[in-house]
Amino acid sequence: MGTPLLAYPFRVTPAELSRAVLSTVRRAVAADELRVAVPDRISVQRPPRPGCGDYATNVALQLAGAAGRPPREVAEVLRKRLAAEPGIAQVVIAGPGFLNITLEAAAYGDVVRMVLERGAAYGHSDALAGTYANPVHDGEPRAAVTAEVLTRLLRVCGAQVTPAAHVPPTAEPVRPRPAGATRRELCELLGEDAARWALLRPPADDAPALDAAALLSQRAANPLFRVRYAHARSRALLRNAHDLGIEPSSDASDGTFHHPAETDLLGLIADYPRVIETAARHRAPDRVARHLERLADAFLRFHDECPPLPRGDEKPLAAHRVRLSLAEATGTVLAGGLALLGISAPEHL
Repeated sequence: MGTPLLAYPFRVTPAELSRAVLSTVRRAVAADELRVAVPDRISVQRPPRPGCGDYATNVALQLAGAAGRPPREVAEVLRKRLAAEPGIAQVVIAGPGFLNITLEAAAYGDVVRMVLERGAAYGHSDALAGTYANPVHDGEPRAAVTAEVLTRLLRVCGAQVTPAAHVPPTAEPVRPRPAGATRRELCELLGEDAARWALLRPPADDAPALDAAALLSQRAANPLFRVRYAHARSRALLRNAHDLGIEPSSDASDGTFHHPAETDLLGLIADYPRVIETAARHRAPDRVARHLERLADAFLRFHDECPPLPRGDEKPLAAHRVRLSLAEATGTVLAGGLALLGISAPEHL
């Protein structure tokens, strides 16, 4: 029917995977392999357990009822087509009809290059273009901070946020569980950054924990410290590498990413744009904070298991340059996420 094999002319990266799956459905329908209405959106997420591929989608279960066919039969139709996409190494049907997708190692190199090219704008999109939003608050400190961050998230996803001076009837009241303290009290107790983290990290219905000893601790038990430490460590690696005459490289000829600590970290970096979009859609900035925690923890594991710098008398290798590019990309995403939350990302801790 003249349908092109690819919806776009470049290798599938994790950030593009949902569009690849949607294109696969569209082509299967065009070829009369499935008789369903093509959905507007398809969910592709990181699987909950290791060993289930890099990403998973329930699209076959979503379409089975309308197609009048068993989910695993629909999944097999899509599996054959999706496995042929460039950048996809394997597609396996699991359980009642989930598609578990494993990407080629080179696809992750594309993610690093994308982050380094876009910088602080990585994760920003036009996913909410054409939509209007107007988060408003009553001045309560937690509501005010939440509304401010929601406004920022909505804007970086392309939504038009109505200025507060022209509040329409469609205003969205922001009413998280109150902080139980004034803004001045919070800042005196915790400082600006820790206060914002304490107010934004819990889901809106949960009470914020305002334990100054925990929030200001410079230890691994403090999630905010881990996030900021991971960022500072990524920047220190780049400074130390420069002193040693080693520059980061995302060139595929220098190698790709294979170690589980590398691919786990890359998966979280690749998932960051989706997290930003869902946080904006669901008015849930806590999703960004929790993702930054997972990203920081994955980076610290990567740092220990896949050293980006030579150790002892070891000579610099291509693998070090590639890992440095991953460290740089991680620091970029951590800084961008903290900026969306209005929290500083110091380069030295």
